[in-house]
Amino acid sequence: MIGHRTPQLMSAISNTQSELGSLPTFSIDPPSGWTSIGFRELWQYRELLYFLTLRDVKVRYKQTALGAAWAIIQPLFMMLVFSLFFGKLAKVPSDGIPYPIFTFCALLPWQLFAHALTESSNSLVANERLITKVYFPRLIVPLSAVLGGLVDFAVAFVILLAMMFYYRIIPTWAIVTLPAFILLAVLTALAVGLWLSALNVKYRDVRYTISFLIQFWMFATPVAYPSSIVPERWRALYGLNPMAGVVEGFRWALLGKQPPGALLAVSVAVVIAILFGGLYYFRRMEQEFADVV
Repeated sequence: MIGHRTPQLMSAISNTQSELGSLPTFSIDPPSGWTSIGFRELWQYRELLYFLTLRDVKVRYKQTALGAAWAIIQPLFMMLVFSLFFGKLAKVPSDGIPYPIFTFCALLPWQLFAHALTESSNSLVANERLITKVYFPRLIVPLSAVLGGLVDFAVAFVILLAMMFYYRIIPTWAIVTLPAFILLAVLTALAVGLWLSALNVKYRDVRYTISFLIQFWMFATPVAYPSSIVPERWRALYGLNPMAGVVEGFRWALLGKQPPGALLAVSVAVVIAILFGGLYYFRRMEQEFADVV
């Protein structure tokens, strides 16, 4: 008979209820306050980071006629413009280094920083559908946007090596520090990008300020001029611009300039402070991304 419960069925239901009652009960609550950064969780999702980075690289040059050549064209043409107007006409000093390679060496880390900052600042809004449909550490999104710029940097770096060969510039032992300055440029972009990406989710005005911020920042960085024109007493203060330490570090590692000294030390301290502040602020705002974006 439908709906009739036999003694065997009642006994099975009773046993199941007793077994379920003996199981532990977990209460899952959203994080609140200043949560931990979650490096272990990031490592567990490392494959997702790889695929998002690869996706960004593929999408960037999809259906383009020149492809990865744009990674060379942009800094190359900027070098030509700077060499003409700043090197030839304005006679900007270059510390005894040929002006074209002097400025191209600075443009490489700057382009890496500018691209990474732009992409990471807009990354959460651009991945709105992904964020609202599935859970993963949101920190992966701006991080993958930053790492994607390393491919362009590697392509353009080949041109820099060719220019060094043409000008017969032989790097000193300082070239072993070059990976550290590349890392510093990436961390600088990530540090600022974390703040801007989290703010951009809530305040869409941020995306309109990014291009202005990058333009202003470039002229505040010794890309077209050497930091030696800054008076010695202001040199450490000038290091509050972390990209000043990165650019001067590149020139020291590759072109044999004087070491940045105090300027670099201040830049590193500023990057560390902005990065950890950005990480904790990003994690604090992370619980609201799916609702606001």
